Amino acid sequence: MTLKKGQNVVISDNVKFGENVIVGNNVVIYEGTTIGDNCIIQDNAVIGKQPTRAKASILPDVDQLPPAHIGNSVTIGTSAIIYANAEIGNDVFVADLATVRERVQIGEATIIGRGVAVENDCTVGKRCKLETNCYITAYSELGDYVFIAPNVVTTNDNFMGRTKDRLDQFKGVTIKDGGRIGANATILPGKTIDEDGTVAAGSIVSNNVEKESLVLGSPAKEIRKVPNEQLLRNQ
Repeated sequence: MTLKKGQNVVISDNVKFGENVIVGNNVVIYEGTTIGDNCIIQDNAVIGKQPTRAKASILPDVDQLPPAHIGNSVTIGTSAIIYANAEIGNDVFVADLATVRERVQIGEATIIGRGVAVENDCTVGKRCKLETNCYITAYSELGDYVFIAPNVVTTNDNFMGRTKDRLDQFKGVTIKDGGRIGANATILPGKTIDEDGTVAAGSIVSNNVEKESLVLGSPAKEIRKVPNEQLLRNQ
């Protein structure tokens, strides 16, 4: 093991490092975390943090989640937070100030941009690009090669925090392989964007988006099909 670390680093018990790992200043790595080869963890990052539950939270109260796992050749940016029970695949880039919550899986070579929040119980596929300040709501599923532009908001609660009916009906969004969402778009709870479905910037998606369809507006409606040269299978 070759570990290069900065000042004021806190490493808890049973943390496992691969070869050629660089850890910046003021980093905190919690118990049992595993970190693969050739990883870079920049200043003030927190890895393997156990979640804290608000009294009014609907999340189950869990005493201790399993440790976080970081794959090979992963970069974790300054002040990023990776929670316990997160699985970060090989070659993932997590930018400054990003948050990856508990029970989240991130596929290989995906980019998690600056300030992005991936909430609990989400799956993100391989080679996705989640750009600055987008929000991936809890219980969402993103396929491979998904593109999410800056400031996109996804949602999972049609009741907006009111009535007990909501407790059994939380549902995140599903974005299948090659789906693309333009800047400042909003995706309402439980909606599905099928393969290569594309949402124009600023749109509000209140219905499912069909395969290879380009939608625009509020509410978003199909305006045409995605050009052949832009389809994932033609890249």
